[in-house]
Amino acid sequence: MTKATNITWHEASITKEDRRTQNGHGSCVLWFTGLSGSGKSTIANAFSSYMYQQGINEYVLDGDNIRHGLNKDLGFSDADRTENIRRIGEVAKLFVDSGKVVTTAFISPFRSDRDQVRALFGKGEFIEVFVDCPLDECERRDPKQLYAKARRGEIKDFTGIDSPYEAPENPEITLRSDQLTIEQAVIAIADYLRKQKIFEDSKTANILT
Repeated sequence: MTKATNITWHEASITKEDRRTQNGHGSCVLWFTGLSGSGKSTIANAFSSYMYQQGINEYVLDGDNIRHGLNKDLGFSDADRTENIRRIGEVAKLFVDSGKVVTTAFISPFRSDRDQVRALFGKGEFIEVFVDCPLDECERRDPKQLYAKARRGEIKDFTGIDSPYEAPENPEITLRSDQLTIEQAVIAIADYLRKQKIFEDSKTANILT
């Protein structure tokens, strides 16, 4: 519910389709979801580099980075997690409206929150990317030592330990990050976007640059 009153939506003179035409490609959000340590940020940034080399207008919204700024007032309670995802959904929508391909790397553990974000977008604009990795493998990697701290009780409400993760039921893309290389994951995403006519490869790119 909007608390503000006496406000009116202002239609932009330059439309989303105008910007897509100027850019020479479509726009969408690639919503990466998965456990901490599953590889969301790594794959999202590798794909960002790939798109950049292809001349695609793109941007990455990373969970930790956003919590340093826009969402620094939020914690990790269920309510704060929901508000975190709501805000990111609205920001991602602005990027899509501006004609960009935006990738978001957030645990976003609750299906209802992800579904509310999906509802903000038009058909084909929201692409859910499930970075599927077993909990024991995520714990083995534990790049930030967060699982170890959660197991010791130093972190509360940690997803996968004492807070649930609700895996997507029908994601557009599923990446088994314990079985795929980063390059293979990037290729899988690129193949999907080409099939959806979001963009076409314009030149050979070094995926891992």
